[in-house]
Amino acid sequence: MKRILTLLLFAAIHLCSFATKDEKAAYELVSRLFPTELSSQFIFKQIASSTENKDVFELESTGNKITIRGNSANSMAVGINYYLKYYCKTSVSWYSNDTIELPQKLPTVNEKIRKEARMNNRFFLNYCTFGYTMTWWQWKDWERFIDWMALNGVNMPLAITGQEAIWYNVWNKFGLKDQEIRNYFTGPAHLPWHRMTNFDYWQGGLPDSWLQHQAELQKKIVKRERELGMKPVLPAFAGHVPAAIKRLFPYAQITQMSSWGGFKDKYRSHFLDPLDPLFAKIQKAFLDEQKKIYGTDHIYGADPFNEIDSPNWDPSYLATVSKTIYETMKQSDPDAVWLQMTWLFYFDRKHWSNPRIDAYVNAVPQNKMILLDYFAENTEVWKTTNSYFGQPYLWCYLGNFGGNTMLCGNLREVGKRIETAYRQGGQNFAGIGSTLEALDVNPLMYEYVLEKAWNSSMKDEQWINAWADRRIGYHNENYRNAWQELLNKVYTKTAQLGQGTLTNARPSLSGHGNWTTNPTIYYNNKDLFKIWEIMFDSSCSTRNSYIFDIVNIGRQVLGNHFMVLRDRFSQAYKDKNKEELLKQGLYMNELLYDMDKLLSIHSTFLFGRWIQSASAFGKTKEEKEYYKKNARTLLTTWGEKGQSLNDYANRSWAGLTAGYYHQRWRVFIQDIYTAVDQGIAFEQQQFNKKMIEFEQEFVDNDYASSTQPLKNGTSIIEELIKKYRNRICIP
Repeated sequence: MKRILTLLLFAAIHLCSFATKDEKAAYELVSRLFPTELSSQFIFKQIASSTENKDVFELESTGNKITIRGNSANSMAVGINYYLKYYCKTSVSWYSNDTIELPQKLPTVNEKIRKEARMNNRFFLNYCTFGYTMTWWQWKDWERFIDWMALNGVNMPLAITGQEAIWYNVWNKFGLKDQEIRNYFTGPAHLPWHRMTNFDYWQGGLPDSWLQHQAELQKKIVKRERELGMKPVLPAFAGHVPAAIKRLFPYAQITQMSSWGGFKDKYRSHFLDPLDPLFAKIQKAFLDEQKKIYGTDHIYGADPFNEIDSPNWDPSYLATVSKTIYETMKQSDPDAVWLQMTWLFYFDRKHWSNPRIDAYVNAVPQNKMILLDYFAENTEVWKTTNSYFGQPYLWCYLGNFGGNTMLCGNLREVGKRIETAYRQGGQNFAGIGSTLEALDVNPLMYEYVLEKAWNSSMKDEQWINAWADRRIGYHNENYRNAWQELLNKVYTKTAQLGQGTLTNARPSLSGHGNWTTNPTIYYNNKDLFKIWEIMFDSSCSTRNSYIFDIVNIGRQVLGNHFMVLRDRFSQAYKDKNKEELLKQGLYMNELLYDMDKLLSIHSTFLFGRWIQSASAFGKTKEEKEYYKKNARTLLTTWGEKGQSLNDYANRSWAGLTAGYYHQRWRVFIQDIYTAVDQGIAFEQQQFNKKMIEFEQEFVDNDYASSTQPLKNGTSIIEELIKKYRNRICIP
């Protein structure tokens, strides 16, 4: 007890010694990450920006302490991370439950390190991330994630949590009733798409306790982000209104928007024309109320036509819309800057021609709009729009749709494209960022992209070697070589819409059931198995990051092999070979069981934790069931029963694999057995109807799934590698 009090006293004295709030914020960051004994070995000093007004950090040893200098708390945080990565060989995960492991003695920095940022704008997040990953986060989750963003230099995070509480107050002041407002909102996991004007009401009736909790959470989020040198991007009004507003303003120019995602017409959103005088009143009311509660850094996100049609495609109308949206922002905040994602320019290329894009973006004054080149690893819109016709833009890496757990990402190509943007992107190229839809997979890609904002000299091979070292905590040539193989053979293709291993697809004799679960790979699975085996054999590390990697690669290996088994099973059906059919069906069931067991080793891959986190928000039994159903829906049917988005957010997670995906395949295998045994043809359409009912039943009913990882992970991995070596590597 005496020792603890001494340490706390030391920490308190240390905190009082800081000359600036940025130094204090940097020290508080390391205090959250490390034990007090280690955090006290860091010295922070604020310095001026570079001569070109670029962010900068310095790193050196001073006696037995590590001195980190920077022009801001954010720059100092990047300096901390540089030291952790390249001297301590350690990773800081974006998840709060992942441990941070450091050497017992902090390594010496032999010569002074100085790094300048190449661009001062570094954006992170996507509307969708707040549904696919962050829906059920508490403050402890956000606290670690914000620290992770700071460590990786993010200074422009999307910050849209808690806006429903603001909208509730605004709509209430305009005269809408309580139920009209709360039913207008969707369920929590679907709020991102409500915020993007895609649809309303779905699993609505949002509890008041949710509104209040999220408002308090947002206060903490933006406060901490600002402490760490970030400018949170808050939402603005883009025209989306409740249908009930027509009761109060019957003559307002309100249009029902186009349908989205297969949802019924009653869920279609409504758009208030910016030319209507009511638009400016709502914008001012919202921004004033938001500023009162959350403050402002003068950057606002507004996206009026995301995956929905404009009421009018005339360039002059589009120009008027964007001009008016900006001017209404300016009326509330004279320093307002509008941040607009450009996913719509890629997604709806048929409508968004260059003349329309030009009219839309240049109706806003120069430098008062920032555009996110949203999916630049696939399609760089800046190259086809004359660098967005002069408006500032950020090159963004998306890399993940729906939280799909596929090994994807063309690392070398991403690096080349970023460097090309730096060289040829024009004077209005304003920075880089990431617009990932979920966090769960491929963390290396996001750390790689964000490091590109500071480092241009390191070759990809060097970067991967350093990555490999910090995943296990030391230099191991075999482990490095395995990651080099991943770089050269696996991380070579861009993530696409609708991916997933075949295990996660609705069963069929050929293909993959729906566009949302494309299992196509562009490498030999034998190569991936060998990488998996080498990684396991070359290290005895117990680090969380190492276990994550082994499970992550292993589940992809097994998922890929399932395609081989399904095709053999289908051939046996065609041949009416009962013996082979039974054999391959057994293998398929066995693999799905093994895959679930493998996934159970690491907490990131537990469906039970997702459901548990959702349930924790409930104040009553009814609320708990409401949240759990909403959580189950997003990852399975996504929305309405049997519609096109089914399985879009598929995940290779323990519990979901056993209780949902495996059950679909088990029924499929049995139905094929029965068809062959009875000498009749298997009816895919009838089977699909049966599956639609099963899927909805899974959504409607609670399903018990483990919330804690298995403890004998190493032995399970070893067992599975031995078991599948011959099955995968020998024909």
